[in-house]
Amino acid sequence: MNKDLLSVYDLDRNDMTKVFQNAAKLKKMKQEGIAYTPLKGKTLGMIFDKSSTRTRISFEVGMYQLGGMALFLNSRDIQIGRGESISDTAKIMSRYLDGIMIRTFSHELVEELAGHATIPVINGLTDREHPCQILSDLFTIIEKKNSYEGLKIAYIGDGNNIANSWIDAAARLPFNLAIACPERYEPDQHILERGMRMTEKGIAIYRDPVDAVRDADVVYTDVWTSMGQEAEQDKRKNIFRNYQINQILLAHARKDAIVMHCLPAHRGEEITAEVMDGPQSVVFDQAENRLHVQKSIMEILM
Repeated sequence: MNKDLLSVYDLDRNDMTKVFQNAAKLKKMKQEGIAYTPLKGKTLGMIFDKSSTRTRISFEVGMYQLGGMALFLNSRDIQIGRGESISDTAKIMSRYLDGIMIRTFSHELVEELAGHATIPVINGLTDREHPCQILSDLFTIIEKKNSYEGLKIAYIGDGNNIANSWIDAAARLPFNLAIACPERYEPDQHILERGMRMTEKGIAIYRDPVDAVRDADVVYTDVWTSMGQEAEQDKRKNIFRNYQINQILLAHARKDAIVMHCLPAHRGEEITAEVMDGPQSVVFDQAENRLHVQKSIMEILM
C-alpha cells in the first residue's frame, strides 16, 4: 500500500485483499478476547472539521485496542483553524505523531496535508470521498455473500462522496455497480468517467431506481442531505422522494439481497424503518465493521 489512504482508487485489488484479510483476523481476535497491541507506544492524531459518531468512536477505540493512543483534535482548537498553513501543520504533526486521520470538507486539503506529512494520512471523510466506509462495506459484503466478485451493487440516492467511492471501488474490483440518482445530482463527473473507463464489470447511471435495483445483490443508500447542505434539505426531500428504499422497491432486487446504509439514517426519508430493521438489513453489522477494517488500515499503515 501507499503511505496514505486518501481514496479507494489509490488501492489495487491486492491492497484491498490485504486489508480485508487482516480485518478478519483482528475481528476474530477481538471476539475471542485475545489482546493484540502492535501499535503500542504509537499515537494517532484525529482532526475533525465535521461532527462524527462512527468515525470518531471506531478510530479512537480501534487505536486503543491496538495498544496506541488517539488524540481528538477539533480544527477550531488547533492553529490550522486560525490560519496556520497546511504544510506547516503537516510538518509539525509529523514530528509528534505516528499517523493522522482527518475528517473534513475539502478533499484537496487532505491531499495537501498528505503531501507534506512524512507519516501516514487517512481520509476519514471529505465531501468527495469516504474510502474507509466503502472498504468496511466491501468487507461486510464478503462476510454476508462470501465475495463481491460478480455481484450487482445498486446505490440509490444522492451522487455524493459515498457514490464516488463506490465508483472508485468498481473501477478496481470485478462487480457491477448501478447508481440511481436524479438529474443534476450525479456523482463527480471526473470520478464517474474514470470509473467507466476502468471498470471490468460495468458502471451504469439510471434515473429510475427500479432499473438500478432490478436483480441487485446489494441495495445501498445514504442520506439525501449531507453535512453542509442543510439549507437544501426541503428542496432535496422533494427531489429525492421517489428514491426511498422501501419494501416495494426492494421487491425488485434478488430475494436474498442485503440492504446497506452508511448511517446516520433519516428513517422515513431515504429508507423506511421497516426495511432498515428488517431481515435483509445488515446496517448495524456494516457499522460495526468500521472498527475492524479501520484497525486493519491503521496496523498496515502505521
